[in-house]
Amino acid sequence: MKITGVEPKFVDRYLLVEVTTDEGITGLGESGAWGFLDASAAAMEKFAEYLVGQDPLLIEHHWQYMYRANHFRGAAIMGALSALDIALWDIAGKHYGAPVHALLGGPVRSKARVYGHVFGASRDELVAGIVEAKDKGFTAVGHLTPFTDAPRSEPYFETQAQKIRNAVDTVEAYRNAVGNEVDLCIEIHRRMTPTEAVQLGRAIEHLTPMFFEDPVLPDNLDEMEYVASKISIPIATGERFTSPWEFEMLLSRNAVQYVRPDVCMVGGITAAKKVAALAEARHVGVIPHNPLSPVSTAACLQIAAAVPNFAIQELPLGEDRYPKQAAFSMSYAFDGAGFLDIPTTAGIGVELKPDAVENVPRRPWGDIVARRHVDGSVIDQ
Repeated sequence: MKITGVEPKFVDRYLLVEVTTDEGITGLGESGAWGFLDASAAAMEKFAEYLVGQDPLLIEHHWQYMYRANHFRGAAIMGALSALDIALWDIAGKHYGAPVHALLGGPVRSKARVYGHVFGASRDELVAGIVEAKDKGFTAVGHLTPFTDAPRSEPYFETQAQKIRNAVDTVEAYRNAVGNEVDLCIEIHRRMTPTEAVQLGRAIEHLTPMFFEDPVLPDNLDEMEYVASKISIPIATGERFTSPWEFEMLLSRNAVQYVRPDVCMVGGITAAKKVAALAEARHVGVIPHNPLSPVSTAACLQIAAAVPNFAIQELPLGEDRYPKQAAFSMSYAFDGAGFLDIPTTAGIGVELKPDAVENVPRRPWGDIVARRHVDGSVIDQ
């Protein structure tokens, strides 16, 4: 079997890739470089110069070749490599007539616990979203910011006391709304300094969040280690990492309790499985990052099925972020009790409909907009 084509495809806000073979088997993958998808598509086309004519089943070899052939990487390139890796695993599963997780050692579970996304511009909207998620059967809710989802065009200012106290009051409102029947996955989106993160983390410990996600920027691993050493809430981070080696450095510092590899960014299924193994050696849980399309969800579920230290899966609901039924055929579904069934169909378990590109045209992510402080400086959000 030989690879005959590599075709990037833009569907809605997402960049997919289809890899075709001379045996009629097509593999589907997705890039997680969502801010720079055109650059990632160009990287896919460059990698195609190597891949066309190759045996698609030599997945590890192709990963090493694409990763090591050149000396510069980054999100756009690794998003492309990730998408191609997922597509090759999809081809392998279809070739052998088995789900990808069967090729990774077989499933250790038959369903994956998931948490739903909640969005809102006010505390009341977020609380209502949590209650709605509970009513739908979710036992955990994430993308749950204590700062609300204010538009980036709106200048920011709060006193230190307001910033911390308002955040604490918001998390308390979340807990009071659903009791202990729903786990709260608190998302900071890297908006705090290390000292602020410690101050807030200590102030909400009594509310028992499941995890404290991305409290500080990922640029300095020692800062994450500092925060982790000062609070008792588990830290979850890693969605911006683009290789297993970054996770190893984080783990070696005891700076994380839940790793968050993005299968569409860290190097595909091949790399995500390695990240999970590194974490397993330290009894650290795995929560795959997944803000993307059903292709990402399906790829994440293969990891969820095959790794023993999987904890929970992000499921991007709560916003109509992609027109699922118009573009995709999926072999997984939410069971109404907090879980997705693990796909058992050959490959990753999702197909792109033939007319998806025409029926669901590309929607650009929009302009580059950073949020500013009222004094004009740039802040993180």
